[in-house]
Amino acid sequence: MRTALLLLLFVGQNAFAHGGEHGLTGFSAGLAHPLGGADHLAAMLAVGLWGALTYRRPAEALRGPLVFAAALLLGALAVAWAGWLPPGVEPGIAVSLLGLGLLVAWRVPLPQPVALAFIAVFAWMHGAAHGSELHGLAALLGMLAGTVLLHGLGLAAGALLRPMAARWAEGLGAGLMTFGALRLTGVL
Repeated sequence: MRTALLLLLFVGQNAFAHGGEHGLTGFSAGLAHPLGGADHLAAMLAVGLWGALTYRRPAEALRGPLVFAAALLLGALAVAWAGWLPPGVEPGIAVSLLGLGLLVAWRVPLPQPVALAFIAVFAWMHGAAHGSELHGLAALLGMLAGTVLLHGLGLAAGALLRPMAARWAEGLGAGLMTFGALRLTGVL
């Protein structure tokens, strides 16, 4: 865990999915986009991880990733349609990492409508950042596929870590919160 936190400290700005690239088109560009950004990668994995660590029933664990994917797509479409990125998206992404870190660390089964509302707002911010850079339906579908892949990996990791949830979840959650705080303060 310490190694992962140290690596986060040395991640350059160009590792983030929304570092100024514009006009990305095609399915493969959309698929690679969330996989190549540390903040999006962490958030999408965290949603699956949180679902698997918090809820025992698969149907409940899947709700967070499904809501995230839908809200992500809506955020991307809204920004693509409007043609501009609303202010506050970047700080919102950093706050999403803080919030998702808390959810993972605490593994608190919030009332599902409350948890899903948080996840939807977080996902909309991530989608807005993607929507400002991806163009065309193929790129947006690729982004959605990358998101679903990351959620699936998070769900699988959560299922594997469930027997040791207390030890791993607190460390992973703390890492996410640290990452979010560093992004929010502009250190990363």
